[in-house]
Amino acid sequence: MFPTEEVTLPSKGLIYPSENPLSKGTLEMKYMTAKEEDILTNNSYIKNGTVIDKLLQSLIITPIDYNDLVVGDKNAIMIAARVLGYGKDYSFTLDEEEQTVDLTEVNDKELQEEHLLEKGKNEFSFMLPTIQKNITFKILTHGDEKKVDTEVKGLKKIDKKSSAEYSTRLKHMILSVEGDYERKTVRQFVDNQLLARDSRALREYIKEIQPDVDLTFDLENAAGDVKGVRIPIGITFFWPDTEL
Repeated sequence: MFPTEEVTLPSKGLIYPSENPLSKGTLEMKYMTAKEEDILTNNSYIKNGTVIDKLLQSLIITPIDYNDLVVGDKNAIMIAARVLGYGKDYSFTLDEEEQTVDLTEVNDKELQEEHLLEKGKNEFSFMLPTIQKNITFKILTHGDEKKVDTEVKGLKKIDKKSSAEYSTRLKHMILSVEGDYERKTVRQFVDNQLLARDSRALREYIKEIQPDVDLTFDLENAAGDVKGVRIPIGITFFWPDTEL
């Protein structure tokens, strides 16, 4: 009933099992309608931080489990939603100056198959440089991110001063240590053996290889220097005229 477009995923589908529709590396999205504008102004969704996810779920036509999406693919869908809904030009204020970027020029940072342990499986290998232990890890999906958020909130209920977000994410991300896939082993390793410098090296490696969208643009300052600046994303990204 509505016009649709095919969106290419930065993961190229390589990270998903063959029976998953996402393994095609593309999905179908419909153009935004008044129904989606209602979602964007839903105060309940805005307050609990689910407004963007609710919007994307409404726009995706391909029958997928939204929880399966890795963050980089979600970002690509988000950019496509904005272009299909309100056009390619996105204007915003940065350092008190009006900036406009062409969202169709945003590039995908594609996943390279050689980084995978096995095609169709979300698993990668990394040698921790300091303690010289080999681990395997996954790129967190939307479903994983929700589990991490729930666990972190639970820890804060027990101890309001708790700040275990980094370690909790690592416990969900790391799959095995020296070939041992027991969850108890992984959790104890993160708490008692994983050095800060190895944790940092792992995060840098993940940042390097994970599929995503390059949300930066070149900005020239008064001195003529050019630097990459991240495009700010908020509710006005989807509804330029909103007063929320």
